[in-house]
Amino acid sequence: MSDIRTADAMPVRRDDPDDVVARLEEDIIFGRLAPGARLTEDALMSAYGTSRHFVRQALVDAERRGIVRREKNVGATVRFYSADEVRQIYEVREMLTRQAALMIPLPAPQALIDELTALQRDYCAKADISDLRGIHEANDAFHVALFAACGNPYLVRSLQDYMNLTLPMRAKNLADREGLALSRRQHELMIELLKGRDSWALAQLCVDHMQFSKADYLARIAGEAQG
Repeated sequence: MSDIRTADAMPVRRDDPDDVVARLEEDIIFGRLAPGARLTEDALMSAYGTSRHFVRQALVDAERRGIVRREKNVGATVRFYSADEVRQIYEVREMLTRQAALMIPLPAPQALIDELTALQRDYCAKADISDLRGIHEANDAFHVALFAACGNPYLVRSLQDYMNLTLPMRAKNLADREGLALSRRQHELMIELLKGRDSWALAQLCVDHMQFSKADYLARIAGEAQG
């Protein structure tokens, strides 16, 4: 659990359970806690300087988000996805993403272009100062705004569910220089494609945008299995 103690983050207030949840989520999704790592209440209490009640609350919330697994007589562990599970989850997310992108009317209205440009500016600003949580939040805000333009709120909600499900697989790449640079370039290209009429090019780019994180996670779990 030493990685939690040394992570760059503001101290947790004992009376603020939301801070405990946020810290635990960050340590998991940004790879400070490896997939399959055991999460003991005593270690988390010590790492976060908080009470057992708030640690248990954080674990329940993290389980609901799909990043922690709790089992009777085993306890809590960081959620581990097998290679088959990763591929299957991404298959669904790719189908939803492609359909949502194809449904966005092109050329997109200037209001959408302006909104995404502002969100991209915020994303880049957070990246420039290595604000990991800020990068994660700005990235998700960009994609939610983009796909909301498809006009189907139920499709958008399904996409958000799968974005949350893939958090442990994709968020670590937002701290990776190569992955972050690729993400920034692809966001800019998405905005440019929204100004044109090629829906298929936009949809394919949105699907391609996910491949770096999927490949990285699969490589990581393969390396851990060999190790």
